[in-house]
Amino acid sequence: MPARTPRSSTPARRTDRRTDRRPSTANHHGIHLLRSGTAVRGLVESAALGPDSLVLDLGAGPGTLTAPLARTGARVLAIERDPGFLARLERRFGDHPNVRVVAGDLTRVPLPGRPFQVVASIPYDLSTLLLRRLLTDANGGGSSLAAADLVIEWGFAQRVSRAAPRDLETAWWGAAYELRVVRRVRAAAFTPAPSVDSAHLRVRPRPGLTGRRVRRLLYAMLAEAFRCPDQPARTVVAEVAGRSAAGRILGESGLDRGVRAGAVPADRWAGVARSALGLSRR
Repeated sequence: MPARTPRSSTPARRTDRRTDRRPSTANHHGIHLLRSGTAVRGLVESAALGPDSLVLDLGAGPGTLTAPLARTGARVLAIERDPGFLARLERRFGDHPNVRVVAGDLTRVPLPGRPFQVVASIPYDLSTLLLRRLLTDANGGGSSLAAADLVIEWGFAQRVSRAAPRDLETAWWGAAYELRVVRRVRAAAFTPAPSVDSAHLRVRPRPGLTGRRVRRLLYAMLAEAFRCPDQPARTVVAEVAGRSAAGRILGESGLDRGVRAGAVPADRWAGVARSALGLSRR
């Protein structure tokens, strides 16, 4: 499962000085293969797969994750675009009844229509594009993602899992999904070692946000909140749900009426949206 040297998706400032001082290993193809058995076991155990599960190994490489995923009994789609890796995957898993090798770009390959999980080590420069495919869902449709356990660049993982997001996109991800850094994955866990550490990011949908109506309501509140982050959260709720209901909704959500919209944690916006929908149904 290759991870490529970070470009656009990697924050300019890293959170750990030790990673800044680590020399970069020459790697003209930009591919770093996860080789840590501990990291692989952690990803697979976190996914908690079973025979009824459908799991995507995006950027499967030589099949380091594909093999333990297949042993869970889940149906595995090993997606890879590199011809050399594809040939190795076909030789290794061609006879496995629960593994299908798919030639495709992880940023373009069609996603399943039924609920699916993703367990993968993601190329650094594709992290943002991939999370957009899996998590961005402003109109209440989108993918059928049931869970994801991803290895991504450490600084990027810290940014997207921050309680108080910096922008609308990461606010939506954090409000609709629980994004939690499970553990640090050191650069030495890859061959060749990249210049920065990675993280195991656990992604799970938040409960009570599966309906189109509540998701649209949530997105409308977030869009208004990040249009003017310094306005009170009460103003945001009043704009979307009505002035008469704003105070009650905030009270049910446990938010102070004067709190600044941009300071509200992403998961609290999810509670606001659920309260607003529940009030509208009474």
